[in-house]
Amino acid sequence: MIPFFRRPAPAVDACALGRTAVAVPLQPGCGAPPGCPVVIVDADGRPRRATTPAGKKVELRPGELAWAFHPGPYAVDVVPYAQAPEIGLRTTFAIDPLDPAPAGKRFDLYLAAEANGRVDLARLKAAVEGAVRSALAQGALELPPCADIDEWNAFRLGLNQVLYLRFGLTVDDCVPVDLDGVDYAAQLAARAAGATVATAAAIPAAAPEQVEPALADAKALRRLFLELPCVMCGLRLGALPSGQDQFRRQQALLQRLDRVSVAITTMPALVLAAPGQPLAIDEQLRRMRHSRRATAALDEAWALLARLEGAQGEPLAALYDEAERIVANLETECAGRRAVCAAQEAA
Repeated sequence: MIPFFRRPAPAVDACALGRTAVAVPLQPGCGAPPGCPVVIVDADGRPRRATTPAGKKVELRPGELAWAFHPGPYAVDVVPYAQAPEIGLRTTFAIDPLDPAPAGKRFDLYLAAEANGRVDLARLKAAVEGAVRSALAQGALELPPCADIDEWNAFRLGLNQVLYLRFGLTVDDCVPVDLDGVDYAAQLAARAAGATVATAAAIPAAAPEQVEPALADAKALRRLFLELPCVMCGLRLGALPSGQDQFRRQQALLQRLDRVSVAITTMPALVLAAPGQPLAIDEQLRRMRHSRRATAALDEAWALLARLEGAQGEPLAALYDEAERIVANLETECAGRRAVCAAQEAA
């Protein structure tokens, strides 16, 4: 029987794409929005690009998730220093829909590891701002006062490397601007509220509130599980060692990262001290804090890879020293995440 009437594939509400939203999740059977690439993440967290033409149904296997993203460009005002909220960097960036990276498309990995539903531009802007501040604090980026043209060009190049390796974003333009309408009173109130929340988080929570540390822990472990192999690939393909000693240091770092990656895949459940033995809530919070500190070290690793790729006048020995510090932090936090305190063991 010839189907004279076909139901069109339901299209996702893509009105916000390219404006207030960067990526939106797709339901099975939805049509791909025109001009928006589709990323499918399988049940194991591996992303791939869909070859579905615009308007056609996106076919998903059991356990798979899909996002459609708009390549941009997008313009955001990034505040590089929290202590100077009136100074901004008007940054224009885009997402390359045909990213040729040999180790995989970085934005696809960002969706697989960190996206939880719709990715708003405001959320991505906050993540970019955090990455820029962290890179400046760690020395991965340098933005001296009254920077001359050479210093500014070096900063622009480093910014592009940091944002590409961390999020898969390509910086088209970046200019300093004076931000108007800064509400200092609101910012001080927000800082005070943040300190209150941090203090409350240090206090053991009631049983119904265990969901929040569980979600934070799961998100951190997911990032570590998916991103650590890519960090290892970036370290292997980055600046090549120039001598036997540097080659040995690189191989030793890769071996240590490999062991950390194995430790992540065998990490115990957050709520259990042993099979059938529940873990106290304060111990769960401690494990969650180790997981979050491990992701902070992971962010430092991405920033270091940007320095390795752009290493020209910077000695590789100093960068390997920094890499060893980061790997040591990853090892320490992963070991802390696995540990059970003596009091819990005695109980």
